[in-house]
Amino acid sequence: MKQGAQILVFSTMIAVAVACGTKENNQPPQAAPPVSVNIDTVQQAPALYYDQYPATINALNQVDIHAQVSGYITGIYFKDGQHVTKGQRLYSIDQQKYAGDYNQAIANLKVSKANLVKAQKNADRYLELDKNDAIAKQTVDNALADLEAAKMSVEAAKASAAAVETNLRYSNIYAPFSGVIGISQVKLGSAVSPGTTVLNTISSETSLAVDFAVDEKEIPRFVKLQQQGGAAADSVFSITLPDGSVYDKPGKIALLDRAVDPQTGTIRTRLEFSNPEGVLKPGMTCNVRIKSLNNNAILIPTKAITEQMGEYFVYVVGDSNKAVQTKIIPGMQIREKTVVKDGLTAGEKIITDGVQKVRSGAVVKPAADSAQVH
Repeated sequence: MKQGAQILVFSTMIAVAVACGTKENNQPPQAAPPVSVNIDTVQQAPALYYDQYPATINALNQVDIHAQVSGYITGIYFKDGQHVTKGQRLYSIDQQKYAGDYNQAIANLKVSKANLVKAQKNADRYLELDKNDAIAKQTVDNALADLEAAKMSVEAAKASAAAVETNLRYSNIYAPFSGVIGISQVKLGSAVSPGTTVLNTISSETSLAVDFAVDEKEIPRFVKLQQQGGAAADSVFSITLPDGSVYDKPGKIALLDRAVDPQTGTIRTRLEFSNPEGVLKPGMTCNVRIKSLNNNAILIPTKAITEQMGEYFVYVVGDSNKAVQTKIIPGMQIREKTVVKDGLTAGEKIITDGVQKVRSGAVVKPAADSAQVH
């Protein structure tokens, strides 16, 4: 009996413990305490900064040189990479065939002209006899027909000579404009055909184009810069070269493309830079820098910005101190602050410290407003 009483007491204790545990587990979980954070009030302030755009350097004038007649290269009259002037001879193609054809065409033209002279004399003589009815009418008509045929023969011979002369002229290839010629794609003795073989490429070098894409929202700004003309070329436009250095010549806006690309929502914009030392080369990549002065820029601490898969966010403290994740479009960073192009307005409060501990919708406890502290 004593052992049975002990078992009964032990079972009762287990039942009481289970009941207590069940009661405690049914209690609602306590809410997490607010996260302590520092905040900053978004303000507007003057800001001088550079907007940057990835760009490509291109030649303002560039052309591929093709052969216009077939044959073998018999002469190359430049050094690779040399500066050439307009009209300078670059290549020659075997001229023997074209020179022979030209001489034959000139000989045929001379024969046609001689026949024309003969036909003209016959026609004049027969017409004079016809006035006195001293010759048959048919003979006069035949003479006049021969004269017309001789005239057409001369015109045909002239056309043939001109065509052959063109081929002879095309056997020498000249620079279409002044610029830098590249590395020759053919060597002496190479066979070339019209339009199929690129012999070389010439591009201008004294001034080069810098092309980049601009969002359609910025078109009014760039139209205004373009209208300013030379006044905007002082120091507004500059470029950063691949080695990180800033090119020492200012640029000017040359043009905006005729239409916006519907696929990207951007418009192609072109700047022009002088290149007296040849530092810039077509095909180089660079960053365009455009000086901007915004008297009402939205500036926030850079540390308040978080990035997620290429998009940028801040936490705005809303009603009841709830943190709301807000997407922004950041601009240039100026020391410890960043310009915000879109997404925030002056007067909003954002979290600057403790961002890593915050989730959207969580209640926070602002510890300090750095804008008010400073």
